[in-house]
Amino acid sequence: MSREMDALVGRVANSLEALEAALYGLKQVRGTFTSADRSITVEVDGDGAVTSLRLAETVTSRQPAEVSQLILWACQQAAADATAQRSQVVAELNKSFPSGNVGGGPDSAGGGH
Repeated sequence: MSREMDALVGRVANSLEALEAALYGLKQVRGTFTSADRSITVEVDGDGAVTSLRLAETVTSRQPAEVSQLILWACQQAAADATAQRSQVVAELNKSFPSGNVGGGPDSAGGGH
């Protein structure tokens, strides 16, 4: 192979490795949040789906509406944590590409032309 072809194959191999690492990283994302009083702990996956909800015995002394609001708030906080982690994975992926922008440029939706 020529040097140019070797360089191209090397860049493609590096890009593939970066994509595989990003996919693995995205699968590992878990956002968690525990309330200050430790009565509610929520874990969500990288898509924001709740994977774990733990309630302490102390929540039984609260009104159901209050508990439900606290659960929703805790879920939002855990999802924000997961979103931050996902952003880090994508940022690392972006660093590995010469253009520096894999998943989120203004034209990434494909419309508008």
